[in-house]
Amino acid sequence: QVQLVESGGGLVQPGGSLRLSCAASGSIFRINVMGWYRQSPGKQRELVAHISRGGSTMYTDSVKGRFTISRDNAKNTVYLQMNSLRPEDTAVYYCHAYITTAATMRTDAYWGRGTQVTVSS
Repeated sequence: QVQLVESGGGLVQPGGSLRLSCAASGSIFRINVMGWYRQSPGKQRELVAHISRGGSTMYTDSVKGRFTISRDNAKNTVYLQMNSLRPEDTAVYYCHAYITTAATMRTDAYWGRGTQVTVSS
């Protein structure tokens, strides 16, 4: 069984920074694309950023220049460094990954449970 566990959320003032982490564990053969999504009350879940196994990245326009996604393949972990945070960044942030499991060699999408990020003065 595969699990994704996020950490690093919290309350921060506008202009502040937070770093989210997401560690994958379990019967893992390979982790492919990893990413971060977010969902605010009353809104659909949206893609924030993703990163390929080789390190290619993509960001939604609203976070370009402020957020940086990275990963450590040896630790099965993806990070999201968030700088210059704005109130509109307030949301639950979810980790997402396409993982090939060792037991079945099948690739499926997995989600973490989410971590709350609140940007407020």
